[in-house]
Amino acid sequence: MSSDTVLSEERGARGIPKAPFIDDIEKYLGGPDADIEDPLKKMQEVINKYRYMDSNLTQRRLGLEDKIPDIRKTLAMVEYLQDRREGKKAMESEDDLEDDLENDDEPSSSKPLKTTFELNETLFAEAELEDSDTVYLWLGANVMLSYKIPLAIELLRSKLDAAETSVANLTADLEFLREQLTMMEVNMARVYNWDVKRRREKRIAEGQEEESKGITEKGGG
Repeated sequence: MSSDTVLSEERGARGIPKAPFIDDIEKYLGGPDADIEDPLKKMQEVINKYRYMDSNLTQRRLGLEDKIPDIRKTLAMVEYLQDRREGKKAMESEDDLEDDLENDDEPSSSKPLKTTFELNETLFAEAELEDSDTVYLWLGANVMLSYKIPLAIELLRSKLDAAETSVANLTADLEFLREQLTMMEVNMARVYNWDVKRRREKRIAEGQEEESKGITEKGGG
């Protein structure tokens, strides 16, 4: 029996093998005198594979869940820069109207944008941002590229959508995987219990046979 025969041919949404419920243990093993050592070994191999997959998928999900807040914050900042630039353009197109207004307060969109940026985990510095239609995004692996603001927003939104979809898929896969792991552990326990019952019944039958022989010998004597 190979580990492939332990699993069903059915697959989950993303190809995870399904663990079938073994209803008739004796039939599955091949008869009342079948050896259970090899089937139990194969079942344990499948359980180990499920646990390995569980560990990998969990790590992937945790990694994405850590990245999503950063993507959201970056997207919000770039969208703010775009809104600010659009507001400034709208003000410039209304110069004639603004000349007629008496307002000493300078509009927020025309003021220099001051912010803080992280130098280290606990160290921040203040900076004044120049008006620009370009932002720089870290893409990972020490790679940074410049993007026009609309393209940066499009990229970040696509990354956020992809990350959220991946988290949803990984969550569904983990739920399915853990159901199969539980099913395989149940199957393994049922095979073991079946063997315990078989051995007990065999001992009882042998004891009754010995007792019957003893009675026969006494009667004959």
